[in-house]
Amino acid sequence: MTDTPQALQQENERLQRELGQARAELEDFTYSVSHDLRASLRHVNAYVKIIKEDLGDQPPALLISHLDTVSHAARQMGQQIDGLMELSRLARVDVQLSALDMAALIRDVRASLPPALDGHVFEWQVAPDFPPLQGDGLLIRQVLVHLLSNALKFSGTRALARIEISWQAHDGGLCALTVKDNGVGFNPQYVDKLFHAFQRLHSSREFEGIGMGLALTRKIVERHGGAVWASGAPDAGCSVSFTLPLAGAPAPQTCCASR
Repeated sequence: MTDTPQALQQENERLQRELGQARAELEDFTYSVSHDLRASLRHVNAYVKIIKEDLGDQPPALLISHLDTVSHAARQMGQQIDGLMELSRLARVDVQLSALDMAALIRDVRASLPPALDGHVFEWQVAPDFPPLQGDGLLIRQVLVHLLSNALKFSGTRALARIEISWQAHDGGLCALTVKDNGVGFNPQYVDKLFHAFQRLHSSREFEGIGMGLALTRKIVERHGGAVWASGAPDAGCSVSFTLPLAGAPAPQTCCASR
């Protein structure tokens, strides 16, 4: 028996209510976990400080080293909590669409990045003819910050680092932007890990960071109805691409929904 339009609408409304309730419960859970973890971290840092003060003017070097390790771990956990909160926020934020001047946005992000380290030269190759795209300017700026920062970080060991930013038209009124570098690359066997929270393909001793940039990038791009992917090889650079609608193209249904 075929469902009537009224029955389908009622089923859709029921699913929407359940989805809204699940999102509200997830938001409450995330806030509670974040609040409780932050309180515990404050206690850890406070007691590390107290112990150092109680040790006096000539504390054992090994003990101080252990306490510094505890402090470092607490700071890293704080950064991880911040990353989880940002990931949760991106799932709920309203996406404000406008026409984007990608060339201007890229120039702005490049100007905000830290200068190159001494002894390293960065060569930028930026396409001169980006078409107008459609997206939330603040959120897409975050995407560019994550991708360009990664390109700088992972190619910074090269005497001459090359970073290329290009675009290509796709079907369905989409445009793919690509950030490519000639850095250390990664093992393509683990490419699926790149866009998940806290997944690192290089040790923290080699490169700083907690492995949240690409997870946040994926969430932002998906909120725009786009997709993100990467390719690379060990010691042969990395390429990360994502799609956005061309300005004037119909906005994806998932784009502007408040989550």
